[in-house]
Amino acid sequence: MIEALRRRARLNAMIRDFFARRDVLEVETPIMSAAGNTEPNIEGFHTRFSGHVDAGSPVRWLRTSPEYPLKRLLAAGVGDCYELGRVFRNGEAGGRHNPEFTMLEWYRVGWDHHQLIQETIALVQQALQLVGRSPASVRIVSYRQLFIDGVGLDPFVASEAQLRAGLGDVGIQPDGLTRDDWLDLLMSHRIQALFGNDAITVIHDWPASQAALARIRPGEPPLAERFELYLGPVELANGYHELNDADEQRQRFARDLALRASRDAALPPLDERFLAALPALPACAGVAVGVDRLLMALAETTRIADVLAYDFANA
Repeated sequence: MIEALRRRARLNAMIRDFFARRDVLEVETPIMSAAGNTEPNIEGFHTRFSGHVDAGSPVRWLRTSPEYPLKRLLAAGVGDCYELGRVFRNGEAGGRHNPEFTMLEWYRVGWDHHQLIQETIALVQQALQLVGRSPASVRIVSYRQLFIDGVGLDPFVASEAQLRAGLGDVGIQPDGLTRDDWLDLLMSHRIQALFGNDAITVIHDWPASQAALARIRPGEPPLAERFELYLGPVELANGYHELNDADEQRQRFARDLALRASRDAALPPLDERFLAALPALPACAGVAVGVDRLLMALAETTRIADVLAYDFANA
């Protein structure tokens, strides 16, 4: 455990030096917010403030990422910035997940997602150097080509039946699953297993239905200007060419809430301050990196407990 703490400290110092050399400002944003994350597959924690009502909404949501307040700072003119801090996700505890974990998130003004891919690769390469390693290979590939190479299916035209058949002998209960669910299952059960150890794989141009907070590039098919970076079979980073259309973002939030309602999930309030700031958000790209997952890769372990002082069961 002591060596794990030292390795984390070295990585934190490396991250701060990495961004200081690039003139990217470190900032801190609130951990508790009056708004929550509407993403259907993420559950937040919330608590209640017992002080005077003039302080605002008594129900506060622990952040699942610092994305919304960071974008408010960008809209206010702060420029390139990053945050390294704890985030919280309910229901995610196990060998690879801890309900509180460390996230690195940063934004580059005037960049698109392809430029940010290169900087994210550079950060992961520098992290590997801390333990005397380098990537075995670096591959940047489109989502479509990845599926064609990995399972012989075009993800944009294959039928749901073909996607289900592509899972082979992987047993999945199909009730209620959408097309995107089948694509995600193929990614997690078939394709990620093909990524070699210490190989960096970056996947860009995702289905528009999986855009989250990314811009959608018109075309046939329309594509989300989003990327994910994997080290070996483990996802480390998720990045976007950021959407700054408040009306479109509100519609996406509404779709999220409708899906959450169909699942009887909590319905967190929208971040109206974030939506109000979006029209002033400069053209930019942003990415979030799971620091604990990166530490797991550096330690060559599959147990998140091995890189924490205390995991959830012992906190």
